[in-house]
Amino acid sequence: MTKHMETATNGVNVAALLGAREALKDAPEAARFKWRATSEWVKGTHNRATVDGFFGLGAEQQHRQTYKFESDHPEIFASEDKGATPVEFVLVGLAGCLTAGIAAVAQNRNIQLHSVKATLEAGMNIQGILGIDPDVRNGFDGIKVHYDIDADASAEDIAALVAQSQKRSAVFDVITNPTDVTVTSSKS
Repeated sequence: MTKHMETATNGVNVAALLGAREALKDAPEAARFKWRATSEWVKGTHNRATVDGFFGLGAEQQHRQTYKFESDHPEIFASEDKGATPVEFVLVGLAGCLTAGIAAVAQNRNIQLHSVKATLEAGMNIQGILGIDPDVRNGFDGIKVHYDIDADASAEDIAALVAQSQKRSAVFDVITNPTDVTVTSSKS
């Protein structure tokens, strides 16, 4: 591992993260979080989602502000293209989680980052979602993630950052392991 004389300044408060980790070892119930999002149909395939609160550390929590996300399908699907597609949000979530992990691991290992750029690509045969071929999967047939990282570190150290981020990424886990999903409905 590359050692540095100065402390890396990647903007991650590692001391707080390690303190939280230590505190949660003795308080497993506080480590149980529930993340939430609300989505409302606008028109056509256009939806507006909001995220503002979650449960964690044994209590309800609020973000500093309500975050809003527009999703839609592109014009080539006879839609109005008022936002990214829902599957693109999956890629955004994966990129955000992995990249945050890279920054945290780099800070913890005292590796100064100068730039981190992720490029993600996922293939999909839309014959599945269009009902053309029942044997074609509706989702991605694979996801490729490539990082270009400029850091005060060797290529081996950079690969280790990415590997550790992938190992601890919640979104990587959600995508690569089966997750139980329950869908219910009610009439308003």
